[in-house]
Amino acid sequence: MSQKASSSRVNVRRAEVMERVEKEIENHYQSDLINHIRASGNVYNLGHTEFHLAKEFGFCNGVRRAIDIAYAARKVFPTERMFLIGDIIHNPEVNRQLIGMGVVKLPWGQMVNNCEKLEANDVVIVPAFGVSIDLMNRLEEKGVHVVDTTCGDVMKVWKRVKNYAKMGVTSIIHGKASHEETTATASRALGDRGTGKYLVIYDDNDARMLCDYILGKGNKEEFLAHFKGAYSPGFDPDEDLEELGLANQTTMLKTETQHIQNMVRQAIIDRDGDDDNYFVYDTICGATQDRQDALKDLLSEHLDVLFVVGGHNSSNTTHLVDIAKNIVPTFFIESADSIQSLHAIDSFNTTTKKVESMSTPPVVQNLGKPIKVGITAGASCPANLIEAVINRIADLRK
Repeated sequence: MSQKASSSRVNVRRAEVMERVEKEIENHYQSDLINHIRASGNVYNLGHTEFHLAKEFGFCNGVRRAIDIAYAARKVFPTERMFLIGDIIHNPEVNRQLIGMGVVKLPWGQMVNNCEKLEANDVVIVPAFGVSIDLMNRLEEKGVHVVDTTCGDVMKVWKRVKNYAKMGVTSIIHGKASHEETTATASRALGDRGTGKYLVIYDDNDARMLCDYILGKGNKEEFLAHFKGAYSPGFDPDEDLEELGLANQTTMLKTETQHIQNMVRQAIIDRDGDDDNYFVYDTICGATQDRQDALKDLLSEHLDVLFVVGGHNSSNTTHLVDIAKNIVPTFFIESADSIQSLHAIDSFNTTTKKVESMSTPPVVQNLGKPIKVGITAGASCPANLIEAVINRIADLRK
């Protein structure tokens, strides 16, 4: 009788390997200029152009750990077939480097078919966002070597929603239902027995619809149609909104999460007379919050323009843009290549979800006028890309 294949989770962070990985990552992503600016109070003066960097920006510990592990995996398995589920993080430069190392990207949305292509002893890298329980089970069935880079902050959220399921409490997850992290979290909200309930809400409109239903004002068919694809199997709003536990995708905007939490809590109080059926724990990633707080401090510097550097599909970077765009002219760029000139910058519009050619304010185009340029970056953006942006702006402002 043949024995069922079984995957193995591999610890590739070995001392002799990590020393080599450290040097390679420094070569790919580090920046002497950025280190110098950090050591100089995050201000860099070049004549008429003064750069102000946020106090917290760029790679967080979870992202750096994920990259460390992925690079180490290739050194531990130098010749094996190696695959990455989706993106390791939401930054195109980092993902390009891995592809250049012979890592094959498996589109995240097509993993059901992709799993059929895997063979025992293949190496599969799980991204920092994590993957669903079903997918992890499929990998186990294939007998592959699993290199898991899931962020520790994401796993804390999983623990929270699994506990809600054990308590019989429905998880309300503030996030984007189609996001890799939220999909992974939702699968954990089903609990060990698979009977837990969850509902994913993305914005204020979703929260209002939820609160209306809690207060008996909603229509069941309309509710289920609106949230299609964002709730657990068999979800019934008439039965599953009695006890609610709040959690969130770790990269969401904290003020929005708090606003939604307060809305849901108030709706339960209005319905029940108290909040005994309401549970909440702060599951916003610390690095995400640090970068949001640092940007708010940076915006007090009376900037003339702000550049936010990072992947256009990065949730935490998008929220940095949303914080700033109504306060100062803000450009969301992936790299220095987006800066065509001082008159034309290819900036990602977080509302239309498209890259648009935008013009900078006249003061930026006036080479004789002193200006303050703000720079920040998402938690998945490497320092070398930020340096390139500074150099590009400096060259154009000479």
